[in-house]
Amino acid sequence: MLAVAVALAAGLALSAFALMAPQAPAPGARTLVVEGWIDRAELRHAAAAARKGRYDRVLTTGGPIEPEIDLGDRKNLAARAAAELRAIGLTEVPVIAVPAPASAQDRTYLSAVMVREWVAQNDPALASLDLYSAGVHARRSWLVYRMAFGDAVEVGVLSAPPTHYDPPRWWTTSTGVKTVIGEAISLAWTKCCFWPAPKGSHEERWSR
Repeated sequence: MLAVAVALAAGLALSAFALMAPQAPAPGARTLVVEGWIDRAELRHAAAAARKGRYDRVLTTGGPIEPEIDLGDRKNLAARAAAELRAIGLTEVPVIAVPAPASAQDRTYLSAVMVREWVAQNDPALASLDLYSAGVHARRSWLVYRMAFGDAVEVGVLSAPPTHYDPPRWWTTSTGVKTVIGEAISLAWTKCCFWPAPKGSHEERWSR
């Protein structure tokens, strides 16, 4: 029994990163949504993915930036990410910032709601989109976006490789352990305990 337990634990450790950082683009998706909080190196990967996937447009997301750290006077993460993507050369397609209001919690879900509302106003016939996130955060963001969009839009996902630890050996560094285990706990909580308010309700956008 001990040997089986050890084998299961080893198998879980070896597969954890791949399970939590999926690469599952939606067939035919022409819109790429990039989470605005990811760092510059990850934005470079997002720009490469946008070119490789031949998307028609890129939407960036994110809420307000604290004034004391807003060095570029961008006001919100969506605008900062859009500016960064243009600065690193993503000029082939429109890069559109879709900011979210301030929120103390459920920020990813609120960003997904704002993207959903942008789509409803600007491209109501949209059938699919891809979400670009960072590493092991990707599966949780993917889950939350599917909650926000429901069956109306097929949501795919792409994830940037981490720069601060080795994905296949994430357990060999403190950063890898904190990141992977922390995201695993957050994913479990989202699956079991996060229940969005009805679509379009005031409670769904409680932060406003």
